[in-house]
Order: sequence, then C-alpha cells, then structure tokens
Amino acid sequence: MYHLFFQFNKLPMHLFITSFIVFLFLNVFENLIHYNIGIHSDDNDIKVNLPTQRDWIRIIITMIVFAFLQGFFVLLFMK
Repeated sequence: MYHLFFQFNKLPMHLFITSFIVFLFLNVFENLIHYNIGIHSDDNDIKVNLPTQRDWIRIIITMIVFAFLQGFFVLLFMK
C-alpha cells in the first residue's frame, strides 16, 4: 500500500481532486433519485423527499468511498 501511495505522489494530484469533487457533486443528484425510488417503490405516484439525517450520513459515506475509488482509478490508469 505504501508503494502505491509513493507512486501516486509522482502523478498530478489535481486529477484526483477534480475527479473526486465531480463524482461527489454529480452523484448527489443520482443518489437522491435512487433513494426516492427505493423509499416510494410501492407507490404509484412520483414523490420526492429528502433523506433523513441518518440516511444522509450513509449516502455521504458511500459516496466518499466511491469518489475515492474513482480518483484512485483515474490516477491508476494515467500511467
């Protein structure tokens, strides 16, 4: 793991940061859509509700993990 981190220090970190931020920003909307589809899957009407605080925390943690992976793979395939 240390070896990978050392190798990534040689690559431009702005790509990682840009990829990370763009993924987080765009994924918020997608996750809200999926959240509402899951919550209201039994209803015939289209409803849009904001997640509870607990659900927001779960969504954000999941998004951070996948945003990190997105940035990691961008740097990985840059080589």
